[in-house]
Amino acid sequence: MNRLTPLAPKFSLGQIVATPAALNVLEESGQTPAFFLEQHVTGNWGIVGQEDSASNDEALADGSRILSAYKTLNGKKLWIITEADRSVTTLLLPEDY
Repeated sequence: MNRLTPLAPKFSLGQIVATPAALNVLEESGQTPAFFLEQHVTGNWGIVGQEDSASNDEALADGSRILSAYKTLNGKKLWIITEADRSVTTLLLPEDY
């Protein structure tokens, strides 16, 4: 039998928080924070540009901030930011920033 092996987390998320707007967008799309957090913590940075993707890869080594961006099934953009000290990860909309 061929099973998919889950990817290992590449960094700590710390405390996970979300803005009310981000939670509303997720509820409207029928998606959970866990889906996007799994992408983020395993190094799938989503729809960020090449420069931000390279910065995230460097952040794995130097401990700086990590920013991922995704689109929900409804086409709404969702950001996930893990702070440099890895104490907190926030799900938010770009306009919440």
